[in-house]
Amino acid sequence: MNDAPRRDDLDWLYRRDGQDGQNPPSAQNPPYARDGRNAPEAPRARPQGPVPSGYGPGAGRAGSGQPPVGDHPPVLPPPPTGRPVPHRRRRGGSGFGRVLVTLVALYLAFLVATPVYLLGRGGTLDALPAQRAADTPGRVVLLAGTDSRDSSTNSGSRTDTIMLLVMPTSGKPALISIPRDSYVTIPGHGKNKINAAYAFGGPQLLVRTVEANTGLRVDDYLEIGMTAFPRLVNSVGGVSVCLDKPMVDKDSHANLPAGCQTLDGDQALAYSRMRKSDPQGDIGRAKRQREIVGKVADRITSPAMLLPWRYWQFWSAATDLVHRDHNTSMLELARIGLGLRQTSGSSGLTLVVPLSNTNAQTPAGSSVLWDEAKARAMFAQLAKGSTSGLQQYR
Repeated sequence: MNDAPRRDDLDWLYRRDGQDGQNPPSAQNPPYARDGRNAPEAPRARPQGPVPSGYGPGAGRAGSGQPPVGDHPPVLPPPPTGRPVPHRRRRGGSGFGRVLVTLVALYLAFLVATPVYLLGRGGTLDALPAQRAADTPGRVVLLAGTDSRDSSTNSGSRTDTIMLLVMPTSGKPALISIPRDSYVTIPGHGKNKINAAYAFGGPQLLVRTVEANTGLRVDDYLEIGMTAFPRLVNSVGGVSVCLDKPMVDKDSHANLPAGCQTLDGDQALAYSRMRKSDPQGDIGRAKRQREIVGKVADRITSPAMLLPWRYWQFWSAATDLVHRDHNTSMLELARIGLGLRQTSGSSGLTLVVPLSNTNAQTPAGSSVLWDEAKARAMFAQLAKGSTSGLQQYR
């Protein structure tokens, strides 16, 4: 069998258009030599893999009806018609989620904006004097309750309540009552009851008097009109107390039965101001005042206070009735509230300045005398920033 390739099988490779005998070679259509001169462009490389039917050697011969491989590429199937349908995600509850996130964001903004707005319109005092005691570790807050509804006018007013909130660098926060009838030295006015300092010179003289007699530097000052105190108590939903026996006192208008009960604002004011019917007099009253202050602070941090209407009522009452020194920031107010809350439980201390006589006769009338040695020792320890040894003074 002759394996030599047939010439007519390769004619399509060596032929150009017009060289099939119909168009003889010419200057415009010269023949090419086997050595490559005048050779046409090399045919395209054949693709690897199986050759589609109708292409390859032998295809495109005269009379086959099929074009040569080098002249026409394989015919591909047409692309699909119509626009592809995009894949859509199922949204499920995304609409509800967006609404929930929006509501939460608005609520958080309300919690922040309410105290900022109301504190901005609330009253401030220039309570810290130019002449100050030496700086002491920790933070000391003077809380003063006046018998005036308007703290901006103190002419003739006296302080019903004087307390020191001490937040030390070591130990528990301590809330210390200073009896209003304490017989002390008032700078520039000699010896008198400590509550007279406010009547003589307002909050600045009261701060100077406290610093001069304790050796502690007052960092913040808060003042509340005690006759307007019921509104603040009502804003937190009242306070709960337990009485061993009925409390009846015509001067303070207290008329409370024995047992555990929730006091509204007027009842809480009478409970904290009652003195004459108390066997301990001013000492018993100071104890109840610390109790009420601590319970109000405790109610402030309860979850119920996060209800929008109650939250607004509290801050509205607090900023209308409580005046702060203009240097006391909102962050410091938060720290003060936390400190007061701690003193209402086991994580804090409540006590009164050590006393030697609760009914001493002085030029100012019936007065309270401090135990000078014990009071100096207690305040000296506080001046070091520690409350760890105050249990002995409770």
